[in-house]
Amino acid sequence: MNNSKDKNCSSSFNLNSIIRKNILEVDPYISARIEHDKEKNYVFLDANENSFGSPLSFLNSYNRYPDPLQKELKEKISNLKNIPSSKIFLGNGSDEIIDLIYRIFSRPEVDNSIIFPPTYGMYEVSGKIHGVNIVKIYLTKEKYQLDLEKIEKSLTKKSKIIFICSPNNPTGNDIKRKDIEYLIKKFTGIVVLDEAYIDFSNQKSLSLDIDKYPNLIILQTLSKSWGLAGLRIGIAIASADIIQWMNKIKHPYNISLHSQKIAIQSLENRDLFFYHLKNILLEREYIKKSLEKIPIIEKVYPSSANFLLIKTKLNFSSKNLYQYLVGKKIVVRDRSKIILCNNCLRITVGIHKENEYLINQIKKYSIQKIKK
Repeated sequence: MNNSKDKNCSSSFNLNSIIRKNILEVDPYISARIEHDKEKNYVFLDANENSFGSPLSFLNSYNRYPDPLQKELKEKISNLKNIPSSKIFLGNGSDEIIDLIYRIFSRPEVDNSIIFPPTYGMYEVSGKIHGVNIVKIYLTKEKYQLDLEKIEKSLTKKSKIIFICSPNNPTGNDIKRKDIEYLIKKFTGIVVLDEAYIDFSNQKSLSLDIDKYPNLIILQTLSKSWGLAGLRIGIAIASADIIQWMNKIKHPYNISLHSQKIAIQSLENRDLFFYHLKNILLEREYIKKSLEKIPIIEKVYPSSANFLLIKTKLNFSSKNLYQYLVGKKIVVRDRSKIILCNNCLRITVGIHKENEYLINQIKKYSIQKIKK
């Protein structure tokens, strides 16, 4: 890591130097559908599909494999985010993209990736699956920010990937932009910035600055603000060179035809998207203010996401509250076992009726416990 404060990594970053040797030598699987556009009325007899169709007539279009590069969907996302399609990769959820990043850049049993707990668990799980060493540098207490001094001390030549989640999951806060940019500029490996919850935040996405940072991969998704979790569409935004490598090693048809079709239709309905987004932000504030008035709640942490992290007072166990809520058919996430989240629950913003029921049940629980 270079301690110079003004030197940009773009002048020295060499992508091929950090790609695994076996990946550089991969001869990728090439589908004929990549080479020939389906819109040009070819007779496709290349992929051993059932040319007669499926047993259900209304599913006839599903007898063909989907576009392996999702060109139409990428064009919609490109227009939405003002980013060229060549810098967009689509995965079967962000989890597939995280897996691909490890495959491309980290050598099993040799390299390490750096994560900042408490954070999204799949960075660690996927790394361990690939045999990559995981270095944990905890976020600062209470504020949940990067500890730059500890990060710099931990870096070695075998540090290949840094994962930053902002807004962070499960804490909900934005990571300071200046700290993120500092690490991107100074780190000689890949920085993955997970912006899954960016649409709920006042902080602007770094995606529009992607040309400034050749070692940056931004993760976004249609699962959260767009309400399409069931389609499993994750988005990576990076340099065209990095995107090309992802396309080379991904599974040939990683996004289903159904998912592509529904996502395209959904992205055309931006008015409803903004309407839902507005309501989520209003409900988030409603839950926050309501919970802050309940005696057993010690803290409701600031959130830039579609969820809230809450902490119960020391003599009122969050685990007991969790079990009580389950008994009332309310499922939240118990985060009390996670570092720096002792006695904490993570609560997703629901529709108003659900949020009202949640708050009323926590109030009842609070009254019961205080009376005892």
